[in-house]
Amino acid sequence: MLSGVYAYLPQDRVVFGQPVAEAVAAECERLGAGRAFIVAARSLSAKTPVVDAIRTRLGHRFAGLFDACKAHSPWQSVLAAAAAVSAARPDILVSVGGGSVVDTVKVLQICLAENARTPDDLARLHIRLNPDGSRQVPAIRPSPVRQIAVPTTLSGAEFSNMGGAYDERTGVKEAFTGPDICARTVILDPAVTVYTPEWLWLSTSVRSVDHAVEAICAADAQPMTDALALHALRLFSACLPRTRAQPQDLPARLDCLLAVWMAASTIQKVQFGASHGIGHVLGGLCGVPHGHTSCILLPHVLRWNAPANAARQAMVAAALGRPGEPAADAVAALIAALGQPQRLRDAGVARDALPKIAALAMDNMWVRANPRRIEGPADVMEILDAAY
Repeated sequence: MLSGVYAYLPQDRVVFGQPVAEAVAAECERLGAGRAFIVAARSLSAKTPVVDAIRTRLGHRFAGLFDACKAHSPWQSVLAAAAAVSAARPDILVSVGGGSVVDTVKVLQICLAENARTPDDLARLHIRLNPDGSRQVPAIRPSPVRQIAVPTTLSGAEFSNMGGAYDERTGVKEAFTGPDICARTVILDPAVTVYTPEWLWLSTSVRSVDHAVEAICAADAQPMTDALALHALRLFSACLPRTRAQPQDLPARLDCLLAVWMAASTIQKVQFGASHGIGHVLGGLCGVPHGHTSCILLPHVLRWNAPANAARQAMVAAALGRPGEPAADAVAALIAALGQPQRLRDAGVARDALPKIAALAMDNMWVRANPRRIEGPADVMEILDAAY
């Protein structure tokens, strides 16, 4: 008999298709929040009207801005953001940006809950793997302040209570989780996404395709995640090419955001696999954007896994409108149609870096959870060689 668990997040609501500044102000009013602190990347803050529009609409509720978030959420950037938030003493955080911004806020919430002020403090708070592949998950206190998330990319970070942050000392991106670090409210306004560079919009869409595909192909897949992920893939296959052809097509952009909502609702509900796991190492060690790691790795991971889950992969191909084709080919065709890189060498990864990537990947929980068992670095090297 089928058995499993689907755990819902402590997330109040998702607001979609409404102007962002009005929606943020309305949520602050609903939550009784009188001091809202905005966290963003400088490019979004300085080069677009999005942050200023929210700040202006907040009026007397605006409590400050941290706009020095960086890609992959380096620990020093997270700690700096935590210090800025602590000094401002807000009662709500508003994250505006992509996955690195949302993850910065998630991990700073852990910093505030656990009074973490240094890298050594953070080092005791991330998830660790035991030699047998089981996980050590630190007990984290409830966050003293929650966030409203306004995503501008398609990474899906706003729909999970796991955040990744990069330890500059080791070159490893570590995973953190807390009971309530997910966004309390998510606001999906396609108008704020038109400022997102095309490469970032399209590559992060493949990251969410990766969420959906690896959820369907997971060893512990379940009906709820299947339903979410399959419909996400159907939406993506229809709306992503439209946003590339017509970047101002707001209904298509909203469909993409809605697909992300579904795909990301599988995160930590089932076990993802090697595309996510190896991608974490590539991002931290080689600086490859996570969207691009999925573009490069996902088809090759699917091919390597096919002996273990061919029936599940057939569901992926059908959802992408290519029934009867190998799922790897269907995914690769979508990535090619979006003009994204498909080889490690295209992302500037040196071949002599592959053995270190393979070795580090064995410490990643998603590599250990891959539906076809990965026995050691040699198996990872097979995937990396195929992707090079």
